[in-house]
Amino acid sequence: MAEEKRGCIVAVRIRGNVGIRPEFKKTLRLMHLPKRNHSTILGSTSSHIGMLQKVKDYITWGEANSETVYLLLIEKGKIVGDEDLTDRYVKEKLGQKSLRAFADAITLSEVEFWKAPGVKPVFRLHPPKGGFRKSTKKPYPNGELGYRGKDINRLLEKMV
Repeated sequence: MAEEKRGCIVAVRIRGNVGIRPEFKKTLRLMHLPKRNHSTILGSTSSHIGMLQKVKDYITWGEANSETVYLLLIEKGKIVGDEDLTDRYVKEKLGQKSLRAFADAITLSEVEFWKAPGVKPVFRLHPPKGGFRKSTKKPYPNGELGYRGKDINRLLEKMV
């Protein structure tokens, strides 16, 4: 079966650690989502999709556009040492022209974000401004969990 090209997927952890099974906790840790309101950028590989499906009761995810990825990088991107991710660092260490070009490369799946040297693969976000629209215990159309497609961009803008 041919794998469909989705670009980059942004996953956001919605629920916390209380009562979670150890295998789910390990999967979330492998995805760089150790705490509530943390987010990461993943590729659209079948292994990542499988991991997302496994922990769908604790996270929400969807395809992010270039503007949202750029907003995450500029506002919440960190490098080792807990310093902000800057254009200078991206030019010197990652070989990209700018942070905008880096965001475009991530969106087009030319660069795997979590493999970028010295860049922390997690974004520590705020709870959404105005709160979640619906329940954090039900799947997306009636709640906040699971796959939400392009609507992830709206949620991330509220959380940055």
